[in-house]
Amino acid sequence: MNLLSLFCVFLCLTPALAIWPRPQNLTTGSTPLRLSSTFSIKFSGINQVPSDLSDAATRTTNFLKTDKLQVLTPDRGASSSSAVHSARTLSSLTLKLNSGATVKSVSSEATQGLGTQDESYSLQVPANGGSAVLSANTALGLFRGLTTFGQLWYDLDGTTYTLQAPIQVMDAPAYPYRGFMLDTSRNYFPVTDIKRTLDAMSWVKINHLHWHVVDSQSFPLVVPGFEEISQKGAYSSSQVYTPANVNDIVSYAAARGIDVMVEIDTPGHTTIISQSHPEHIACPEATPWAQFANEPPAGQLRLASPATTTFTANLIKAASSMFPSKLFSTGGDELNENCYTKDPQTQQDLASQGKTLEQALDTFTQATHSVLLDAGKTPVVWEEMALEHQVQLNNETIVLVWISSDHVAAVAQKGFRLIHAASDFFYLDCGAGDWVGANINGNSWCDPFKTWQKAYSFNPIANLTDDQAKLVLGGQQLLWTEQSGPSNLDPIVWPRAAASAELFWSGPGGDVRAALPRLHDVAYRFVQRGVKAIALQPQWCALRPGACDVDA
Repeated sequence: MNLLSLFCVFLCLTPALAIWPRPQNLTTGSTPLRLSSTFSIKFSGINQVPSDLSDAATRTTNFLKTDKLQVLTPDRGASSSSAVHSARTLSSLTLKLNSGATVKSVSSEATQGLGTQDESYSLQVPANGGSAVLSANTALGLFRGLTTFGQLWYDLDGTTYTLQAPIQVMDAPAYPYRGFMLDTSRNYFPVTDIKRTLDAMSWVKINHLHWHVVDSQSFPLVVPGFEEISQKGAYSSSQVYTPANVNDIVSYAAARGIDVMVEIDTPGHTTIISQSHPEHIACPEATPWAQFANEPPAGQLRLASPATTTFTANLIKAASSMFPSKLFSTGGDELNENCYTKDPQTQQDLASQGKTLEQALDTFTQATHSVLLDAGKTPVVWEEMALEHQVQLNNETIVLVWISSDHVAAVAQKGFRLIHAASDFFYLDCGAGDWVGANINGNSWCDPFKTWQKAYSFNPIANLTDDQAKLVLGGQQLLWTEQSGPSNLDPIVWPRAAASAELFWSGPGGDVRAALPRLHDVAYRFVQRGVKAIALQPQWCALRPGACDVDA
């Protein structure tokens, strides 16, 4: 047997410590350790433990009992039975805040503003039993550490154990924004699906839900003062998100360390508003749709109309008040000029004001963004608003780069902070074939399928100067749902979306070869927790790290 074969045998019998995302600093040993049957999570020196932190500790305790995840080796840990059952026991995990820390809830820290949160933590698990210690400067940091602690353990015949004590972790995120975007307009997702997705996001330390809640196809968001839009724009009266639903989702997310950034895309992607306010929409459902929009149905807000501008600003003001996040996206992508050229009302408005379409767009954007800035919120836009249009954006505006990763440098050169959302790396819907009918050989516009490895390989600071690299806030993977619904939400998102979670927590430069065994572990643990993550490889491969690599 050669050295390579011996190495493979060792890997196949020894589990990797499958923390995801990869900590900034991690040291481990080789001593078996098991959890006591009376294991508990305690708090030390924290007066009035926030309820959401206490709830997180309870969830972690429950996962330690219910995950029942066997180690991913061919014998599923059986060869370690003697060592496991004779190992010392860990009686507790003690959570404490570092000296001088102010006690705030996880929820308040998660939503207090991008880049202001402290998510760092340290974790020490001794080899000789007793108590492990998790410390942080904030409740949010303790929450992130609880997530890590829950990933350390496996099950063997009812015993929860690790083979790698002592374990020491010092950790903090590389980027403040680690997101996932969900489109709930093309197809509707019940609140329970969104909550399950939020749970899964929190397990890999994703901290922002970009909620693309409305679009041309439907308007499920019930906005106070504008209820008629959802009444006539939702798919049905049961397929809506009421203010109570929104509060439920936002609160649920915040308690899991997640801020919810909602998007009301304007002025494009808005034809559904014509069902309740036809006076505000140009070329509503015009055909052939391809001449008027990137996808059906066509229709855009009449951005040159003062009445429409006021209406939109008031809508955005009302919608933004439903969400505590300091971030609010007004979209701004895929504006179709032909729609306005063929719309008599828009042409009349432009002529009467002596404006070009770009000047009208600037006026429209100033109005919609001013209500956000007045409310203390930061506008977020798609890249066209910074690169293709003559719009004077506030310097604090954040730009989502989506069309191509090649456009990142151009956004950075303009001095805008940016979030990576490039379709050539992070779009989860690509590669499923074209969804447009009567198109037998059609492919998705963003082919090919974006594997987790593709996303994981992304370099967030490629082709940027040192100063420009400081403008990168992080990134996200995105699910546009023309071909997705509740039935395939989990498998199309997980575990692929965990790739960017690690990329933007741990930083670039990760090795896909070393990451794959840990990502298998993520997927298998998700399944144990009720999330239907897709298999990345045959189970034979998952149990034998490296055996199915292309060069094995």
